[in-house]
Parts: sequence; structure tokens; C-alpha cells
Amino acid sequence: MGKKDVLKPIRGKKIKLFVCGPTVYDFLHIGNARVYVVFDSFVKFLKKLGYKVFYLQNITDIDDKIILRSREKEVLPQDLSTAFEKAYLENTKSLNITSVSKYARATDYIKEIISQVERLIEKDFAYKLADGIYFDISKFKDYGRLSGRTALQAEDSVSRIDYSKDKRNRGDFCLWKYEQPGEPSWDSPFGKGRPGWHIEDTAITEKFFGPQYDIHGAGVDLMFPHHEAEITQMEAISGKKPLAKYWMHVGFLTINDQKMAKSAGVMITINDFLKRYSSQQLRFLLLKNLWRNPLDFSESTMFEVRSALDKIEEFVRKLKGIKQLMPNAKTKDLTEKYKDKFYTCLADDFNTPKAFAVLFDMVKDISILIDRELLDKKEAKKLLDFIKEFNGIFGIIDFKKTGKLIIPKEVLDLLKQREQFRKEMKWDKADEVRKEIEKYRYTVEDTKDGPVLKKM
Repeated sequence: MGKKDVLKPIRGKKIKLFVCGPTVYDFLHIGNARVYVVFDSFVKFLKKLGYKVFYLQNITDIDDKIILRSREKEVLPQDLSTAFEKAYLENTKSLNITSVSKYARATDYIKEIISQVERLIEKDFAYKLADGIYFDISKFKDYGRLSGRTALQAEDSVSRIDYSKDKRNRGDFCLWKYEQPGEPSWDSPFGKGRPGWHIEDTAITEKFFGPQYDIHGAGVDLMFPHHEAEITQMEAISGKKPLAKYWMHVGFLTINDQKMAKSAGVMITINDFLKRYSSQQLRFLLLKNLWRNPLDFSESTMFEVRSALDKIEEFVRKLKGIKQLMPNAKTKDLTEKYKDKFYTCLADDFNTPKAFAVLFDMVKDISILIDRELLDKKEAKKLLDFIKEFNGIFGIIDFKKTGKLIIPKEVLDLLKQREQFRKEMKWDKADEVRKEIEKYRYTVEDTKDGPVLKKM
């Protein structure tokens, strides 16, 4: 745990991946989006390598937070969760998250949840109290193996904290909460009630994957107690370990070094973000740091994101404009050099910042060749195909913006005016016009064939 390992799936080239999905009681923020964008790109990368990936994600649609919010809103819990589940799926569509094989709603698997609780009772891992059925962590010697601890810390995410004073151990967690007035509930052999948070995930993964699978992913805040509880429950039931062969925990996204969280009121929803920026810009922001490292958001960060994507789009536009064939060009197989570096970076810990650096090195190096008219049409096409392949994994380039540049009439008029001043050798006036052009976010590059406008 906590180290890099060579990826060797349990069964050949087939990978079973489970990622903890949202608790649907509110709109998702961009910190949540980081987890789902990272795994969307990761799965698309695995598929490029030839793996067959079944990507399973749960949706928690019954939970203390949902019940509390429904009371505040004076609506039924199921109506609240349905509305926010719909909003979540709309967000995934907006962000071009297309790799999930199955979204599994917790309330669709009550039978499987009840089965797991029954087996834990039978094996004497669970006990009954007045408010519900609890797991006795003292009977599972490996509790805390993943995180290296058994106590909550400030950064941990909790859906419910089980406060019952009658618990055998402080860390015991609820498997089944007995019916309370006004709360959704289901019949079971051990009493009417609803599932605890942790048992939902293991019931769903056992249904689709059995007791063991390849990769479990989520945000780092779910490592404890949620993932420890998942391991404890499933391994106690099956007697097999590990539950998951590999764990991937995505780092926090912060705003001015504060953790983004609904409960603390420090958040930017995906919907609000997309009113100001594009989905491609959000994906670039969320992927530009190594997935397991923290990422801090600021407006200055978004300026860098815009600038970086503008460079790529301008480069694509240049490649599309290359029409000449050059039989003696020395750029043959140039694309393969960058492509090999790119995939080498991703193969080592899915290192997106290093992979992005390869792309920007390519943009810089090839742009010099283009400016010197040394790039062949055939190699330009290969480069374009590679960029499309890159974008198929990351989804950060809007190819609609890489067509022929449509320049405003005002800018074209200023360019003509500047050229007239240059012919008349009125260099000061020409320079003043150039500054006016830059106010429209265009730069002028003087070439042997005349001035060329570029988007800033």
C-alpha cells in the first residue's frame, strides 16, 4: 500500500475497476469532478493499451445527508436523490465522461446488502444494538491495513458517524440502521431499516465482480474510514484478500489552500464553473497535476490553462494549413519520437503532467520547423492524428476552435493601417497600431510573406 506497483490484472487483459460515486444530495463541485475526470482519462488510457475495462461506479441514493437535506427542503428523500442524480449524470455528459460501464444505484441492491449483513451476523462479525447492527472491528485483525490507522482525522470524509454509546469499540460502524419515523426503510430478517454507507459499496462490487477485483479508486478523503470498512466487510465475509489488488486515491482540490467541501461552504459547483470556462479547460485544470497530488485552484491558474490550450489550438491550426509534400524532408518518423515519450510517461504512474510536457515540447519544436517551412504534409497529418489520439484520452482540445481563424473586421482594418505606416516608414505610428491590435488579443508576426495575425 502507498507505493507504485506493476499492473498485473487478475485475469489477463481484463480489468475490473470500481470508483466510489457521489452521494446525491447536492450539486457536485469541481473537487468531486477531479476524481471522475481522472478516472475517465485513466480508463481511456488503459483501453488504448488494449485492456478490456469494466468500470463500475455506485450512486449513493440513501444516506443520512440525503435525509437531512430532504427535511430542510421539505421534499421526500427519494425525490431529492433522484433530482441530484439526474444533475450528476448531466455533469458527466457536460465533461465528456464516457468511460463508465455501469452506474449502480444503492437502493437497487437492497437484496444484496441484506445478504451481506446476514452473513456478517452468521460469522459473528456483527452485533445488534437498539439503533442498528454494527460491525465489531476487534474481530478483524487487519482493520486499518490500508490507511495505517484506526482513528478519524480532520480530512476524512464521513457520511455518518455512529455515536451509539453502547458500541463495543469506538471505531465500530453501522451496517444496518433501524427504521426511524419519516425515513425510507426496507424489510429484512433482522428488522426493518436502511443500509449503512459502507455496506452499499461492497454489496454492489460483490454483485458485479465477486469478492475480489483489480482496482478501487476514489478521493483520498475516503481512504478512512470508508475504504477500511469496505475491506473489513468483504474480506470478513469471503475470507479472501485483498478485496482490491490496487488502490488509487486522488488528491484534494483546494481553493486558496482550503479543502473544497459542501459542508464547509468552500466550493465551486461544476455548473457554476462551466458558466465561465469550457469543459475542456476544466478537464485540463483537473489533469495537469499528478492525480495523487493536491491541486490548488485560483483565477491565475485558469489564465495559465487558457494560455496553454490556446497554444495547442494555434498549433493544430498551423498543422491543418500545411499543404506541401517534401520528398527530401528530414522530419520522417518525427511523430513516433514524441508518441513513445508520451506513452512512457503515462505508463509510469499515469503521470499526466509529464505527458502534457511532452506535448508542449512537441508544439515548441515542430512550430520552429513550420516557421522554417520544413514540415512535410504527411508528417503534419501524423502529428494531427497523434494529437487526436492524445485528445481521445484527455478531452482537453476543442477541435471546433481549430478551424480557420475568423478575424474581426476591426483587426483587419488596423492591420492594413499598420502596413501603410510601415511602407511610409512611420515606425512609431505602426507600433501604436500594433498595440491597438493587441487590445483585441491578437499579435502580429512579420514574415517574409507579409504580416501574420495570431490569437493571443
